[in-house]
Amino acid sequence: MADTEHYVREDVRAFLDMLEAMGGKGVDEVGAIEGRTQMKTLGALAESPPRNLAVIKDLSCPGPAGDIPLRLYDAKKERGPSPCVVFIHGGGFVIGDRDVYNSLCTEIASRLDLPVVSVEYRLAPEHPFPAAPDDCEAAARWIATSPEALDREITGLVITGDSAGGNLTIVTTNQLANDPAQVPVIVQAPIYPVANDVSQHKSYADFAEGFLLTGAAMGWFTEQYAADPKDPRNMPMVGDCSNTPPTVVCTAGLDPLRDSGRDYAAHLVQQGTEVVYLEFPGIIHGFTTLRKAMPSGQKDLDAFLDAVEMMVERYK
Repeated sequence: MADTEHYVREDVRAFLDMLEAMGGKGVDEVGAIEGRTQMKTLGALAESPPRNLAVIKDLSCPGPAGDIPLRLYDAKKERGPSPCVVFIHGGGFVIGDRDVYNSLCTEIASRLDLPVVSVEYRLAPEHPFPAAPDDCEAAARWIATSPEALDREITGLVITGDSAGGNLTIVTTNQLANDPAQVPVIVQAPIYPVANDVSQHKSYADFAEGFLLTGAAMGWFTEQYAADPKDPRNMPMVGDCSNTPPTVVCTAGLDPLRDSGRDYAAHLVQQGTEVVYLEFPGIIHGFTTLRKAMPSGQKDLDAFLDAVEMMVERYK
């Protein structure tokens, strides 16, 4: 049951009450394989249907340990030179895939009127750190070369993703800021990201139970990922972020990760990066892929994409 101390929207409370009534075990109890099935099942139940697009096409690109599966989305069958969105999915580095995030990627492609490429990086625990950042960087560099497989001339990258994918968004952007790809990252847009040690935050304590993403699950994900805590590709706020491109960050008010996103946005502002920070009150982690169950989250996603669109228009 959601904590009554905090503002919880009516549709969010109804969704949380439904989850409580359904019972079920957390990913930390059932493990990676069952956790992946659970995420797909929840998405089928709670996510909005995908938008119809001219192009939805599975592809792959070379990676450091074999081909990386990708999916291209575009509202237009053909288009002239343009930026491309690189989408990096969430799921604690352990669960999640292209299919779980299919509807969200169709929404992004439709709303921004840009091609979107969703990256299916290797997952822990089978492939612990740094497999995920290695794959995401390789995919972003490949997309930047305007490969024949995309049939599009790419002029810049817009990197986005949620949760663990928000972390990998920041990590990939940092890698490409330090060692540029063939075209620049013009905007990055992490969605409720892990940017520093979330276990130390007040939001982690406040929302550790009863708000979908639990503290126990976060601890378990961290163990599976098995990253070096001092490596900037694990905690991307470590070190200098002064060459970060324009950034849009959004967080959810009832999210254990909320304060990590707040810290990251503040860190960039202090270093002179152009930042739009959006915190959506009364809603939980994962709302961008649970919009059928929590319809109010669609307006939040709209506001986030409006901010990304504004930033892209200024820099493309």
